Amino acid sequence: MAISTVSFQGKRTFHTRHTSLASPSALRHPIISSGFGQNCVTVPGVKLLFVSTAVGPLGAGIAGGVELNLLNLAGELIRRGHVVHIAAVAGSQTGDVPLVAAVNGLPPAFAQHEPRDQPVVLPHPSATANLWEAVRALETDYDLIVNWGYDWLPLYLTPFLHTPVAHVISMGSLQDTIDAAIAGVLRSFPGTVAVHSEAQAQTFAGIEGLVILPCGMDLSAYTFRPRAEPYLAWIGRIVPEKGLEDAFAVAELTGLALEIMGRLQDEDYFEATRNAYPRAVIRYRGFLPTSEMQQILGRAQCLLVTPKWVEAFGNVVVEALACGVPVVAYRRGGPAEIVVDGMTGFLTPPDDPHAMAAAIKNLPGIDRACCRAHAETHYSLGAMATRFLDWFEHCMRIEVALSEIT
Repeated sequence: MAISTVSFQGKRTFHTRHTSLASPSALRHPIISSGFGQNCVTVPGVKLLFVSTAVGPLGAGIAGGVELNLLNLAGELIRRGHVVHIAAVAGSQTGDVPLVAAVNGLPPAFAQHEPRDQPVVLPHPSATANLWEAVRALETDYDLIVNWGYDWLPLYLTPFLHTPVAHVISMGSLQDTIDAAIAGVLRSFPGTVAVHSEAQAQTFAGIEGLVILPCGMDLSAYTFRPRAEPYLAWIGRIVPEKGLEDAFAVAELTGLALEIMGRLQDEDYFEATRNAYPRAVIRYRGFLPTSEMQQILGRAQCLLVTPKWVEAFGNVVVEALACGVPVVAYRRGGPAEIVVDGMTGFLTPPDDPHAMAAAIKNLPGIDRACCRAHAETHYSLGAMATRFLDWFEHCMRIEVALSEIT
């Protein structure tokens, strides 16, 4: 579905920075994570506007890992002397990070629950439209705008804004309109769209130039626990794509209790799953703050990761490893790139609870200290911040280079 104009409260006039290049092929190239975060040279005092997803307020758990990544990175960048402000849905909890715009409106539909050919639809009033209306009013105060939303509108608006935009894509390919918008941004602004894993990038078939930036955690917030108790853990939004039913099956097969933590978004699905596995010992703890969540997670024999879709990354995997907890995950998506099979847990064939149950028998051979060390080596918040700062600098530099040839 082609849409030629977008109206923000009746305003239809946009200033276009540049939508075509003299030689776009010369600037189009694939970029991977190894190209960022190694030189550790970054312009001091960068002013950044982080624009959150419009699906819900920060802190509510509706946006999953996006919330944790955005807030963790913002805090670390401020600690390093940069300026970071946030634009988000009203009701957001941003801690010490200034919330400069808090908008109201209806959220967009969850892309993972819509058909691939779903046309672009903005409800009225639209939280997404209101969010980017606020960005237009604020943009000249910043060196870079960082879009954290998986949405067509910010991609479409990129050439109409005066300030460069970097896009952090939090999910795999789900909708044709968003794929086309990503490809369009990369043609005009090479290297300004990032994903979190190779597996996520591969879902965008035929799209070149995606930047791969793994996430990281403030590992000091997680306590290493060398000894386990006889139960399993599962953490995530309770929705069908997370595959909670397979974790129930594993609990039933092993006879181990299953501790479940995460936002209950689909109550019908949860009840149907519970009823399908009456012999599984289940304890649902709710959506918990990190301090409470890790008290339960840290004592588990392992974390089960059972996605039915391609997870972009897997923050809960890093959180488990930070506590010294091995991870038993399907060999699918981002989590399979974090878990080292046989060293920090086990990777099993997708959609096979019996294979997961068999892997759990081998957990005594996993050194929990090795799990923590792996998280410290590869997934610290400091490493994440350095990668992102290097990429932000690239996004600002590419704008200068493009303006010189147009």
